[in-house]
Parts: sequence; structure tokens; C-alpha cells
Amino acid sequence: MTYRSTLAQCLGLFSILLFLAGCGGNSSSPSSTGSQQNSGGSSSGGSGSGSGGQSYQLTVTVSGTGSGTVASSPGGISCPGTCAASFPANTVVTLSESTTAGNSFSGWSGGCSGTTTCSVTLTAASAVTANFSPSVVANLQSINHIIIFAQENRSFDHYFGALRQYWAQNGFPDQSFDGLPQFNPTSGIAPLQGPAPTNEGCDPNYPYIPPVPPATQGQNLTCIADSSVQVASFHFASVCQEEPSPYWNQAHLDWDLNDPTGQSPATLNGFVVQAGNYARESTPARNDTNGLRAMGYFDGSDLNFYYYMASNFATSDRWFTPIMDRTENNRMFLLSASSGGHVNLIAPPYGPLSNTTIFQALQTAGITWKIYVNSDGTGCSDSDSACLIQHSYINMFSYYSQIVDSPTLLQNIASVTQYLTDAANGTLPQVALIEPASDAGLDEHPADYDQYPENVQAGAAYAESLIDALMTGPSWKDSAMIFTYDEFGGFYDHVAPQPATPPDNPGSATYLPIDIAPGAMCSDKLGTGTCNFAYTGYRVPLIVISPFAKKNYVSHTVYDYTAMLKLIEERFGLSPLTNRDAAQADMSADFFDFTNVPWSTPPNPPAQVTTGTCSLAAPTP
Repeated sequence: MTYRSTLAQCLGLFSILLFLAGCGGNSSSPSSTGSQQNSGGSSSGGSGSGSGGQSYQLTVTVSGTGSGTVASSPGGISCPGTCAASFPANTVVTLSESTTAGNSFSGWSGGCSGTTTCSVTLTAASAVTANFSPSVVANLQSINHIIIFAQENRSFDHYFGALRQYWAQNGFPDQSFDGLPQFNPTSGIAPLQGPAPTNEGCDPNYPYIPPVPPATQGQNLTCIADSSVQVASFHFASVCQEEPSPYWNQAHLDWDLNDPTGQSPATLNGFVVQAGNYARESTPARNDTNGLRAMGYFDGSDLNFYYYMASNFATSDRWFTPIMDRTENNRMFLLSASSGGHVNLIAPPYGPLSNTTIFQALQTAGITWKIYVNSDGTGCSDSDSACLIQHSYINMFSYYSQIVDSPTLLQNIASVTQYLTDAANGTLPQVALIEPASDAGLDEHPADYDQYPENVQAGAAYAESLIDALMTGPSWKDSAMIFTYDEFGGFYDHVAPQPATPPDNPGSATYLPIDIAPGAMCSDKLGTGTCNFAYTGYRVPLIVISPFAKKNYVSHTVYDYTAMLKLIEERFGLSPLTNRDAAQADMSADFFDFTNVPWSTPPNPPAQVTTGTCSLAAPTP
């Protein structure tokens, strides 16, 4: 249409003035003030009017110790650079932020609030501030409380061997996991399904015959190995068991009945025979004189709390004890990364170990610590630290006397009741050890004596109460609990102990075992095969419980549990105690996710089932 025809049309309908206002007017668009701003600046100016009507200025300020950018829609603001622009009245201007590397957006202030997109309706001149801050580099320093909690005498296959079955039953994604092979899938991720493992049992031609006083030789007091008798891995019907033996001699015979000093690859064929012999040699003899209990396992229906926790948090199928031996010697490693050369209980001419414990190192560095002891069954009151310390494994060290003689140090020995208070009040120390509740019968140790059966479900329920106290307390946000077992207890595991770094240097007085009696295992082969400190013990269960613990994660890196000491040392800037803890892999780089904080809100685990049958009768596979 031409200008003339347009004019004629407009004159026919309206006056010339209406033509000039409606047909010949100019459109207007947002105009920048043209002023360039630095990252913290803004331009001056208020409302003004363009040729198309009222407009208002929107000013953006980038603030804080960090850096970032802000852009607008409709366009006009690109800050820093252009940090103010004018827009027609009632325009809805949307501001979006973008952080630069190493920074985070803290939120809007002024005309907007919060951290989501900012929208401003311009009815007057407005100002908005975008706040940026440097990103916090998440790492091990995010953990301010490390709690070690080690129960007693359970092997990995014995407790967690059926975990992969639990995943399939409860909707967890499958992944590689080296538990009992009968629970692996038939296809998919290796390792795949295999037959239930077996161990050779006792020759039925030589059943146990109790000695008749006066005892004479020749009566069938020994479990004689018979490779034609194979005892397969089986599910326990009872939540109570008689104790097998995890001692130095028996642990080496578990490695290989025919080559216990480890001159050849482990056959792992001695668990049943050793359990049978231990039952027969006990006074009085145990019920399971054929050692069948060594091949029993539990599953997710028995240990539902542990299976839930191990499935949701981080665990490992390569987590070993430090030494093929009993509780006391492994706990020496737990406290000092060495047993001081001992493979037996400390007895004259030897005295308490002079090795530096982790608690001495913490004390010297000014790091707070506590050892929590359950007072039930001890005869101690919760406030009597001098009594409680007698029930801590720290009593194997000379540091025990230093603590007892120092009122200041003795304050670090507290009751489990105090642990519950500390967890509830946010007053946990930087490092803590929870001793097993052995005197209360809640340490999950298999029965030492038939008149004192210990129920694994009762022990697990007790452990749950302490774990829940951490997860529901104010210290959860910056804590890590490492939950494990001190040794394998003589129960079967299908993975052999692994080569390890001896704690002491070659040529030192404690480089090799110092207290092996003549004629005992390794007495004539010190330094060869497994007759040294160059092997771990057997696998035990592990759960890493922390807001930073990876979800449903299984580590396949070989550790022995002196790795817990290394974690403490790395977090608090301590030197290694021995060569053993120094050689451990870095748990912080494996088990934790400090960036995403997977469990900032802890899960709600099920209550541990406690209705299982408790019987110490010989099991029936």
C-alpha cells in the first residue's frame, strides 16, 4: 500500500491527528544506557521517557568474593560489562546467572531473593545484586569426626557372602562382588554363579569318643582330615554358634592342611578340620565335634540391618585383617599398625607393647580423641574411667599406664552411654574408638562357652543403636564411621590372605615373630611362606557409614584394616605409625564422594530382626 492510499484511508476514518498518532507513530525498543560497568559497579539513572512512552532502568550488581555473570531476557544486560539497561514500563525482565570455574552462586538480593532465576516486573527503577563466592573444595578435610567400631570374629563370606542375592531381591543394581559363588547370577557381571564351596571334613571312621578318666591315648580325640568328605557352604538355622579357632596355628592350617606355612598357593581346605579339632580339644568338648559350623553363613533375612547398610553405603570385597591370628594380635595392629612381633598373647618375659598407638599420636598433635567402653557386665560405673579402661584393648600397651596415671588423659576413656550423649549433643571427639561390648555379650563373638551363647542378631541390634545415634545426631554432617570386625573367627572364606608390607624393617628385632614356642607352627620356618608379617589375615565385613560415603559401592582394592589408621593420619596430618599403615591405599579416594555428598540426609534403615532361633547344637548342613 502506498503512502497516498494510506493517508486517504486514514482521513476517511479519523482526523489527521489520529493519523499522525496511530498510523505514523514510531515503535520503541529497550535501550541500553551505554555505560560500561566493572564486576562490582552499576550505572546511575532513574526513570525516563523515550519516544514510545515510559521506561525504567534495571541495575545489576555482581557482588561477593567470587565471580560470575548475569544476562537478561529481553536482552540488554550482560554483566559484568553492561550492568544497567532501560526497559519499557511493566516489562518482565528475567535475569539468569552463570558461575565461572571455581565459584558458586550464593543467591540474589535486592529486587530478588533465593537462588533460582530472578524475574523483575519494572514499575519503577529497580536494582538486583547477584552474589558469588568461591567454591569450597570438598575433600577429606570435610570430615571432622572419624569413629572406628570393630565387632568380633566374623568372616566376610560367613556374614556378607549372600549380599548379591539381597540386591536381586531388593531392587539394588547388580555389580561385581566376590561373595559366595552360589549367589552370583548365571549371566551378566563377573564373577558368575558357581557351586557352593566345600571343605574337607573329619574321617567318619574316627568319630569323637569322649575320654574316660583316666584319659588314655588312642581314643578318637582328633579330627582326621578326609578329602572324600566334603562339607558344603550352608545357611545357618541358628543365630548362635560355638566358637571355631582363629589362632595362629589354626589360621595357618586353614590356609592349607598340607602346607600351612604357605610354600604354595593357598588351598583354603582346613576350616572344618580345625573347627572339629578345636571342639574336641576344648574342656568340656563342644557339641560340633565335626567342625561343620565353619562352613555356615547368614543372609539378609538374618542380618537385615547390616545387609541394608552395606547395600546403601560403601563396602569392600577385599578388606582383610592385618594378620592370620586371633583377636588380641589383630587389635594390636588396629591400635598401632603392629603387634610388636607377637603372634600369641603377651606373656612373660614380655611386657606391654611400647609401640606408639594412634591415640598417643593424636594426643601429641592436639587432636581430640576418646575410647568408648560399654560398662554393662564389667562392674564399672559409667563415670569410672579408671575401671572402664581395664576393658579396653589399650591395656596391651604401655600407654595404658600413662593414661591411668594422668587425670587429663583418663578423661578420654568414657562409657558408651557417654558416646550416645556426645552423638546427640554434637560433642563427639575428632577420633573415637568404640570397644566391643564383650562383657555384655553384644560383640557378636561366637560362644566361648556353651553356658554363654552370643546371639548375632542381638549384637547387630546393639550396633544399630550406636550407628543410628550418629546418623540422627548433629555431627552426622561431617562424620565417618568405619564399621568392621577384628578378625575372621575361624569361619570359612574363599579368598586367601594377601601379601602385605611388614610393619618393621628387615633386621629389626620384631621383623619376624618373637614368641613362637619350639614345635609350634612356623617355629622351624621363620621368614618363609606365611611365617612372617608379610601377609594379611582373612577377609572381614566392612561398612563405611558417612554422608560422604558412595552409594551402593563396592571397593575391589586390597586393604588391611590399618587403612583406617592411614585415613586418620591423612585427615589430621600425622605421620605413619609403621611401614604397614604407610603402605595402605587411600580410603578417602575410594570410598567417599566429597562433591555430591550422597547421604546428606541419612537413610532410614530397618530395625534389626531379633527373632532368630538360638541353639548351640551341632548344625545340620
